[in-house]
Amino acid sequence: MNNYISLIEKQVKKLLQKFKKLGLLLRYFFKKQFNRNIYTRILFINIICFVLCLTALIAFFDFSVKQVTYNQIQQELLRKAKRANFALLQKESWNQLTLSEYDSSNIAQKQQEKIKFLSDIFDAKITIFDKSANIVATSANQEIVPGSQVDKSFAKAISSGETITAKVINKETKELTFIAAVPMGDSNDIIINGILLEATPSKLDHNIAKMRLYLILVGIFVLIMIIFVSIYQAEHISKPISELSTAMAELNSGNYVTQQYHSALDEVKILIDQFNKLAEKMQKIQEENRSVEEERTRLFSEISHELRTPLTAVQGFVEAIQDGIVQDKDLLNKYLEIIYTQTVHINRLVDDMLQLSRLESGSIKLEKTPLNLITLAHRVIESMEALARSMNITIIFEKNIDQATIMGDIDRIEQIIRNLLQNAINASENGEIIVKIESSPSSVILMVRDNGIGISSDDLPHIWDRFYQSKSHRNIGKAKGGSGLGLVIVKQLVLLHNGKIDVESHLGIGTTFYVHFPAL
Repeated sequence: MNNYISLIEKQVKKLLQKFKKLGLLLRYFFKKQFNRNIYTRILFINIICFVLCLTALIAFFDFSVKQVTYNQIQQELLRKAKRANFALLQKESWNQLTLSEYDSSNIAQKQQEKIKFLSDIFDAKITIFDKSANIVATSANQEIVPGSQVDKSFAKAISSGETITAKVINKETKELTFIAAVPMGDSNDIIINGILLEATPSKLDHNIAKMRLYLILVGIFVLIMIIFVSIYQAEHISKPISELSTAMAELNSGNYVTQQYHSALDEVKILIDQFNKLAEKMQKIQEENRSVEEERTRLFSEISHELRTPLTAVQGFVEAIQDGIVQDKDLLNKYLEIIYTQTVHINRLVDDMLQLSRLESGSIKLEKTPLNLITLAHRVIESMEALARSMNITIIFEKNIDQATIMGDIDRIEQIIRNLLQNAINASENGEIIVKIESSPSSVILMVRDNGIGISSDDLPHIWDRFYQSKSHRNIGKAKGGSGLGLVIVKQLVLLHNGKIDVESHLGIGTTFYVHFPAL
């Protein structure tokens, strides 16, 4: 026997373990499906919420319907008890009739028949009891056993003239039974007996179960509608996100296509807006990178071209000297002078490229201090007058104010003035250069004007490009060792001082540069 019990326990434990594993597997499966995508998330949430709400609704329905139905049955049974009391009072006085008198009286049979008649009419068992809870008469087809009693609470209630209703489970039939007890007699009688009505409503639970079934069927129909609505809702939400995912893949492959939205939710609209901004930004970065790459390639090409010419000349003259071809001392000195001039040009070109690179990368830091532009310009002009006179050029300095204070780096401002004067000297010969300083309410203006060869309207927009030289300046620039970077450096330095530079030029008439510095 013990072995048999032990075997059963082992089998039960194995079965419980299997159920536990099955529960874990189901939990994992549903969790995985729940977190799979928007479709399953919305579908699961809506179904779970609906099932919980439907369960709560059915529970509330059962409770409320039962309470209302039970209360109606009790009130109806109480009215029947009062009507039975009125019907029984139409004959002999029951309040004067004891159990022994009832048995010996010749009216016992008539009263019994009347009770049964009322019991059939009211579809309830009728019991008459006294103040001691003893049963006096009953509509049941059974003899009254001496000592048979009803519940003491009913006797206590009728003794005080109260009515009482209750519901109990019948011990024999296990059915719900409703009870109503009222005092027997009218308000003028002394209450001795009471009337007790017992009723067991047929098909009550069946009707409630039927109503519950209808509610469940309606719930299933609503659940199907919820599933369809959930699928539509999930599709409405996930469609723009799916399109956005596709666009992200396109973005990753280098195809910067912006997305359009028409009926997306606000959160998705914000996401699409951010994606479009990202796509535009990446497209801009790609274009800038392409432009930088093209610019770097062009720069290397220009640097190679600019360096190749002087290096070729230097190499040719050095080889001629090394091979002993040059025997004349004067010719040798001339070659050495050319070599020196070309190396100076190469050195200036490298310096200008390095300086322009630092300017464009922002690595140059200005040490700005208040300075008088008139004093600085005058000093630069004096340092370059000898060079100008050697080319029969006169520099004229004009001013309409005595003090023109700006915030700037004195070395860089001097470099701006010197480069502009150098360009004017290179473009002029046997002429004059006018340097003028004017003031306005918000700026100080430096003007450098020459009456040289000028620049054509076609070349004018390109003078700020690296290594660019206008057709009229190309031979002059090569002859005087110009790097083609001077104006580019000037413009970068002016921008670093929060200023601006403009130019006016006419071919054969001359060129004028206007530099505007913020006034201090």
